[in-house]
Amino acid sequence: MKNPILGIIGGGQLGSMLSDAAKKINIKTVVYSDVEDSPAQNFCDEFILGKYDDEKKIEEFKIKTDVITYEFENIPFETLKKIESSKKVYPKPEINKIVQNRLLEKNFLKDNNILTTDYIHIKSKDDLEKINEIIPSILKTCTLGYDGKGQYKIEKKEDIDKLNLDPSKDYILEKFINLEKEISVILTRYSKNKYEIYEPFENKHEEQILKFSKIPAKINTEIYNKSKDWSINIAETLDYIGTICIEFFIDNENKLYVNEIAPRVHNSGHMTINTHNISQFENHVRAVCGLGLQKVEKISNAEMFNILGKDIETYRSKSFNKDEFFYDYGKKTIKDKRKMGHLTVLKK
Repeated sequence: MKNPILGIIGGGQLGSMLSDAAKKINIKTVVYSDVEDSPAQNFCDEFILGKYDDEKKIEEFKIKTDVITYEFENIPFETLKKIESSKKVYPKPEINKIVQNRLLEKNFLKDNNILTTDYIHIKSKDDLEKINEIIPSILKTCTLGYDGKGQYKIEKKEDIDKLNLDPSKDYILEKFINLEKEISVILTRYSKNKYEIYEPFENKHEEQILKFSKIPAKINTEIYNKSKDWSINIAETLDYIGTICIEFFIDNENKLYVNEIAPRVHNSGHMTINTHNISQFENHVRAVCGLGLQKVEKISNAEMFNILGKDIETYRSKSFNKDEFFYDYGKKTIKDKRKMGHLTVLKK
């Protein structure tokens, strides 16, 4: 049977690593992106440049592919539904609609009895003036925010006066917890009760951007098992196909909360390229393309460091030992805090 041609919407580093993983198992890829110098075009078999609402270009993309996935959440729901009318799309557009809106995502978790931080829907600045019990907190746009974008810390009532909220946007106010640790669980679901799951990754963020991840995570057995169980529960409830990441908070009383659901391969799992026999990227390709599940086995512990902005210039001129793996994303424009590459260091 001929392998399907995989379409990938989004041409960033995740699209690059998905295309590279696909190539290793003889899956051809077509990447669709609205960014002309997308790094993924250096790894895919074909690249199509177009806006996400360009019906003619989207139709060309559909014709050239058999099954379609995406590397980031912020793709118009209408675009994904149009594609789904004639081609399989994983994850399903309805899943993306939930997780690309923080309020819908929090409501989904609450409805399924999964603990998340306290939150309130904010429609205007007047709503904030009435809030006392949920300060200190963080105000986030319901949509289109990532890596700290669209987020505002509110540590005291006076901070509200400094805000200049966009009246056209909805916001969600999330209560701060006494954060002790952050972890993430990545799993790939193939079908009902059929999945491969990676052990939890311990993560460190700076200014809401992932700086560092490692395995094994320093967590107790209860947190280890509960984080995995909740992740499986979420994937099964969503009837998810592909790789998904669940981000967790652990507070100073060792209580576990789900922070976010990422319906895609995830930054904290980049190290799986080197630490496991099958990476999160290959697992995603296998699942969405209907290939057989293969058992995941860990080869090594590791630490992974994101390389941001101008720091990439230092790494590009460095030499590395046999346990260090440097990945340059090939982005032409260097911007402050932009993810430019990563380094994985294997550990015993």
